[in-house]
Amino acid sequence: MTILPDASAPLTADVAAEAFGLILDGKAAACDIQQFLTILSNREETSIEIAAAVREMRKRMIAIEAPAGTIDVCGTGGDGSHSLNISTAVAIVVAACDVPVAKHGNRAASSKSGAADTLEALGLNLDRASDTAQATLADLGICFLFAQKHHPALGALAPIRKAIGKRTIFNLTGPAANPAMVKRQLIGVARPDFLSVYAGALDLLGYDDAMLVAGDEPLDELSISGTSSIVRLGQTMVRITPETAGLPRHPVEDLKGGDAAYNAAALTRLLDGGTGAYRDAVLLNAAAALMVAGVVNDWHSGIEEAAEAIDKGLAKTLLRCWMEY
Repeated sequence: MTILPDASAPLTADVAAEAFGLILDGKAAACDIQQFLTILSNREETSIEIAAAVREMRKRMIAIEAPAGTIDVCGTGGDGSHSLNISTAVAIVVAACDVPVAKHGNRAASSKSGAADTLEALGLNLDRASDTAQATLADLGICFLFAQKHHPALGALAPIRKAIGKRTIFNLTGPAANPAMVKRQLIGVARPDFLSVYAGALDLLGYDDAMLVAGDEPLDELSISGTSSIVRLGQTMVRITPETAGLPRHPVEDLKGGDAAYNAAALTRLLDGGTGAYRDAVLLNAAAALMVAGVVNDWHSGIEEAAEAIDKGLAKTLLRCWMEY
């Protein structure tokens, strides 16, 4: 086994790339990987290190081709909120607005139901979804990229990450290692103080546009309950509230989720026209995604378009077609 470098000080791009290559190829001992990832997490990863890890993941992932303008909406997870699946619903609504969405996701790690769990409860065959992802993205404008299927190199790291017991750099790299190689993305990070670092990584990775968001609760999405921080590539941080977008506030408890069946039922009610906190949270985050996609210029226009996709039944029809594909 090869010895990993000392990670107590920031790594250069070349050293970081070599280290992550060794880790992903199984050429380092488990104890060394655990120590390396723990030290990185404790001192906090740099933009250069995150970008290097993403590049090495991309070299080893099972990629798909995507239409021009494809985006993704996802978060790093780990906010501990156990909320309903916001980004999953946003993906469906945004795709119903004729913006192709390659939704990257996994089963729950720190919550009761991740994107994969909820979509499975709605009727999506996860194995088939991976096999048909490129086709559904081309035909319907949406697909689900199950991380376990598209990043086989991460499989051997699961026990090590579990033993560490807290988030590692591989939680941060997940959104940016989208197998469709999207260049535009809405990414939730449950740490407002880390948005600029993450934005720096995306800039190094050559993104066309990205919006990094964090709710103060903390949440890895825009908050419908309070204030959120936003960093867009090339811009300084701004702070917004639901009122900024013309939406009312809702208690964070109103977004509390449950298991996969519970969250799937809530998503179904949402697409059937249900109102309340879940709808408004989805509208707020969908508006952000539509801005990143370049189809709207402001919050109000984005919310209007997203609401229309729900109220006209477009999002519900898209979900049904996707589940039947």
